[in-house]
Amino acid sequence: MKGGSRVLKKNVLIIGAGISGVGAARYLTTEHPAKSLAIVEAREAAGGTWDLFRYPGIRSDSDLYTFGYEFKPWRDKQAIADAPRILDYLHETIDENGLTDLIRYRHKVVSAAWSSADARWLVDIDRTDTGERVQISARWIFCGSGYYDYDEPYRPDFAGIENFAGPVVHPQLWPESLDYTGKRVVVIGSGATAISMIPAVARKAGHVTMLQRSPTYLLSGQRINPVVNLLRKVPPRRLGYRLAWLYNVLFIVAVYGIARRAPGFSRKAIRAVAKHYLPENYPVDTHFKPTYDPWDQRLCLILSGDFYDAIGAGRAEVVTDEIDHIDESGVVCKSGTRIDADVLVTATGLRLQALGGVALSVDGEEVKPADRFVYKEHLLEDVPNLAWCVGYINASWTLRADLTARAVAKLLAYMDSHGYTHAYPHLGATPMEEKPAWDINAGYVRRAVHVLPKSGTHRPWNVRHNYVLDAIDHRLDRVEESMVFGRAAVRAVKTA
Repeated sequence: MKGGSRVLKKNVLIIGAGISGVGAARYLTTEHPAKSLAIVEAREAAGGTWDLFRYPGIRSDSDLYTFGYEFKPWRDKQAIADAPRILDYLHETIDENGLTDLIRYRHKVVSAAWSSADARWLVDIDRTDTGERVQISARWIFCGSGYYDYDEPYRPDFAGIENFAGPVVHPQLWPESLDYTGKRVVVIGSGATAISMIPAVARKAGHVTMLQRSPTYLLSGQRINPVVNLLRKVPPRRLGYRLAWLYNVLFIVAVYGIARRAPGFSRKAIRAVAKHYLPENYPVDTHFKPTYDPWDQRLCLILSGDFYDAIGAGRAEVVTDEIDHIDESGVVCKSGTRIDADVLVTATGLRLQALGGVALSVDGEEVKPADRFVYKEHLLEDVPNLAWCVGYINASWTLRADLTARAVAKLLAYMDSHGYTHAYPHLGATPMEEKPAWDINAGYVRRAVHVLPKSGTHRPWNVRHNYVLDAIDHRLDRVEESMVFGRAAVRAVKTA
């Protein structure tokens, strides 16, 4: 990389122009219009996840009335939307809030170094369009880059996969040129990606087989919810949208609460839905009866039974088995079952990383996020002037993104009113029992224990996945709780 000499100074640097970064930019430019702000995006377009993933059938797995920003109600009648609709919504948000000129594309953040003497971050950025290394000096960093590696998905080492004669694709790196029309497609995996992809792929493919090691819970929802659309029509319009939003929030909370407190009832209800859609005498318990309770891992959303309908129509099937090896023409399972394939799709999950993989240091000392506790779900222990936005595991990502952006705006206002230049949460010598920040038993979380920050067991260090309690806390929040504030020393100006 070629070096750059000029250092650009900003009050706030936002990393990522996806749902989190764009939302934060809107809140901060509204609440702090005098502060200079820049958004850096490693890719060539805004959208984050919704621009990166291009596989067939990509859509939200939560309703857009709560996935949409609180300041910009979702107006489409579709509660569950595909990626193009979500991208249109995001681009509208950028345009309507004057954020277009703030975004610098193909700017990949490599490292960020905090100087206590200056009370600023010095951020190294590689411009992938010109090959230059540029630097931005920022008082604050808001990291809205999500929690997984955009460049490298998780790929298990399947024996013999290099011998397969056809295309092997991962949904995160889906090639637009892939033609699977009339072909036998095997999708390895049974998570949200596979469940949303298979009904779409099955419309063109000759046949689709989902090969899963163990079953997953599937929750059926509606793309267009008549109750929500009725509430949206309540006048005035803003009240109608708030009622639709509230209905969906309460529904999410109720489903999760019932699943946790009455897992037996939830199991039966989910099984009943499967039996309703699947053919008579279908082995439901073989393919759709997990060994764990609902929400020990995430529930996967299907739309009006579309996944079950593809099975019933014979366009798709489920095989529950483990892979022994892959050869030139397909997959051989440990049971001896053979699945012939023309195309293999490895829907095997994500590779998680904290803070977009940015290398952090404070006064020359490396900061490893996994060694730090999370404070109020968005700050890191003893790391000054840095926020990280991470969504819920059991509700819409944007519910927490909105809370996080508003909390940062509130903290900045508090600092400005007291003349503080820097702030960080401090646990000190207080004993703190640890627990995982994401309390689900999903494979992608288990693989990333050494990557993600820690959660304590009581506030303000407890990472909860309960929007209602978080919203109450944010309303009653004491900004100064467990925080250390400071002012940078004013350096003398030398005169001749």
